[in-house]
Amino acid sequence: MGAAPGALALGAGATRVSAISYGGESLIERTDVRLDELAGLAPSGQVLWVEVEGLGDEPALRRIGEQFHIHPLALADVVNVGQRPKAEVYPDFELFICRAACSRASGEFELEQVSLVLGRGLVVSFHEGARDVFEPVRERLRRGGGVVRTMGADYLAYALVDVLIDGYFPLVDALGERLEALEEKLVSRPTQALLSDIHRARREILSLVRIVHQQRDAVSAMMRADHPLISDATRIYLRDSLDHALQVSDVLDTLREMAMGLLDVYHSSISQRTNEIIKVLTILSTIFIPLTFIVGVYGMNFEHMPELHWPYGYELVWGLMAAVAAGLLWIFRRVGWIGRERTPPE
Repeated sequence: MGAAPGALALGAGATRVSAISYGGESLIERTDVRLDELAGLAPSGQVLWVEVEGLGDEPALRRIGEQFHIHPLALADVVNVGQRPKAEVYPDFELFICRAACSRASGEFELEQVSLVLGRGLVVSFHEGARDVFEPVRERLRRGGGVVRTMGADYLAYALVDVLIDGYFPLVDALGERLEALEEKLVSRPTQALLSDIHRARREILSLVRIVHQQRDAVSAMMRADHPLISDATRIYLRDSLDHALQVSDVLDTLREMAMGLLDVYHSSISQRTNEIIKVLTILSTIFIPLTFIVGVYGMNFEHMPELHWPYGYELVWGLMAAVAAGLLWIFRRVGWIGRERTPPE
């Protein structure tokens, strides 16, 4: 708050630079590029992809921004992680900020900010973590298959965006399976721990819905931007990325409704269990009411009660109570209150 425009809020990790330049049949890949080598990375007529990993070195980041003529405000958006996904047009380049979905070993996930700067014959990608989310694109470049080696930098930017969006599909599939497992547990045995799991999943889905909706809008803005850096041929491919973003968005909307439905299932299951408990207690109370009456009658201290002097009075009372209890249990079973429910007559 209150920082000057263009101020950099540095992230974690040392800044490392790698680069790939390609054109036609040639491809040159470099790792651990020194900053003084940036100017001569791409031969004339080739596409240059510069990957910047780690956002903790301010002098290096400013040097990279100066070398590739990145506006200070755009560089601040790149470095200050936590930006909403967006696409912004500058006179000499386009900035695209999105989030990569990264799974954890615990089954949860985190969203890592990834930024792309598209210039003439140039794409500069920035990401804070060490996860390699762009390896599929790098492999396509190495194999030389498809059209990525024959198109310009705008197609490379599309390919990177498409990989980021496709990375959400395994995540939403895992969330769907997680909700289905929660639903099965809820039906059999609802617990307070399951309610906490539902609320946690619901919060994660709501966070994803917000990010994916913003990312969908950013892809749409990138596709419709009137900028000469993006050719009409690449805009057609961007439509496919937009369609993927819409698919992820639709699935997440369905999962959000499913998570809300799980709360209803939880409350219904709790109500059902409460009703079952009340029914059992009611049946027990109903059985013991006549037994209590019989015991109460013969527990009165009257002198003239002929049954008290019978030799078999004690056994008779116990037999009467057993017969009453057995008769009530038989009636309850017939009407379906206990045991297997009675099938109603057709």
